[in-house]
Amino acid sequence: MSLDPLILSRLQFVWVVAWHILLPAFTVGIASYIALLEGLHTWTKRPIYLTVSKFWIRLFAVTFGMGVVSGIVMPFQFGTNWSRFSDATSNVVGPLFAYEGLTAFFLEAAFLGVLLFGRKLVPPWAHFVAATMVATGTLLSTFWILAVNSWMQTPQGYTVIDGRFFPASWVDIIFTPSFPYRLAHVVSGFYVTTAFVVLAVGAYTLRKGRFVEEARVMMRMALGFLTLFVPLQIVLGDMHGLNTLEHQPAKLAAMEGLWEGGQGVPASLFGFPDQKAETNHWEIAVPKLGSLYLTHHWDGAVKGLKDFPADERPPVIVVYWAFRVMVGVGLLMLAIVGVGWLLRWGGRLYTTRWYLRGLQWAGPLGFIAVLAGWTTTEVGRQPWTVYGLMRTAQSVTPSLTGADVLISLLMYLAVYLLIYPTGFFFLRRIVRNGPMDHDPENETLVESGRPAQPVVALPLPHATPTTLNQGDA
Repeated sequence: MSLDPLILSRLQFVWVVAWHILLPAFTVGIASYIALLEGLHTWTKRPIYLTVSKFWIRLFAVTFGMGVVSGIVMPFQFGTNWSRFSDATSNVVGPLFAYEGLTAFFLEAAFLGVLLFGRKLVPPWAHFVAATMVATGTLLSTFWILAVNSWMQTPQGYTVIDGRFFPASWVDIIFTPSFPYRLAHVVSGFYVTTAFVVLAVGAYTLRKGRFVEEARVMMRMALGFLTLFVPLQIVLGDMHGLNTLEHQPAKLAAMEGLWEGGQGVPASLFGFPDQKAETNHWEIAVPKLGSLYLTHHWDGAVKGLKDFPADERPPVIVVYWAFRVMVGVGLLMLAIVGVGWLLRWGGRLYTTRWYLRGLQWAGPLGFIAVLAGWTTTEVGRQPWTVYGLMRTAQSVTPSLTGADVLISLLMYLAVYLLIYPTGFFFLRRIVRNGPMDHDPENETLVESGRPAQPVVALPLPHATPTTLNQGDA
């Protein structure tokens, strides 16, 4: 059996990116949460915010380190596996990646040391500034990465010379038609993901009966945040869907499993798309509902998959089900938040053990939604790397063999299956130890500045003047 380097390269990229995206989905949100906690501590002087912040900083440090390692490794594939893509798009994509390094990575690196190790060396307001700068760096990194991906999804602002893309307008390249919607939807999704992790950890800590006040603060803040952002995420998703209908109609048709376009199209709730037969088996659909939520009109016109050539349609069943997983998780999140408020109004939020246990199981929901949304977006773009302009089959390295990719894929599998379980082990241990695994009151303070009096060397036991002189020398 021959090994297809294109298929293997795609599998390798999926493996690496799928693991990597889990880390920004957490670090972007937790960095902002830490900045909020530091600000509250600076403003209110309440020690509980400091305690909770120290706890999440330890978790952030582990995940940030893992994210940097996997994030550096990931772009190597552009040169090894996707050299045609890199050659064609480097004049557009390369500067955007450079901007990320200049504005985001350097900003994070400059203030990360202060955030992790400088609490005893700087005043509280300076530590808050460092936390804010790190959070800003994570958001800037998201900005530039999504600028690259959005240009690949809805390219504009370029000229093509000898098969290569050259920038014509950087404003148009960065602010493509899909970029604002994708940025808002992704950042909001990252925040929701983080808030569910905070909610789950707070519920776990509360169930164990340890650090009760810290656990209540975490749960109260997370639930209040989710009350606003889960509905907002649904609204942003709807706006992003309208944008996709306009600029990537084939992707939207695959998301809906819609083969026949027209006005007043149905909404497919459940089914199994058959790409060869161009139909859905065992489908449950609601008439005209598709047009209503896709166009906001009962008789809105929507293109179907049959309106596009067969070789320009994405893998329908993958996109169809990934989209339903994302939507289903979003609705489940909304229900969890609703139940939480009912319990809180009844004064039973912190004592209802079945709900606390359920929150622990709900901790990974955000990551599932992020992976499902990413799958919908990237698989729905196929068969293109640069939508409508450059196919994925045209982007792979021409001299690459299946054996080459298989070896590198197996190495990636082995390394990631070592790194991530190890990181999870350390994260689990930090969570088990809780927000106060040491007494901050007994920490030795480190001070800077000139000493109040000269430092006097004490004589060593049984030392002679000759010994002391030799030691001074």
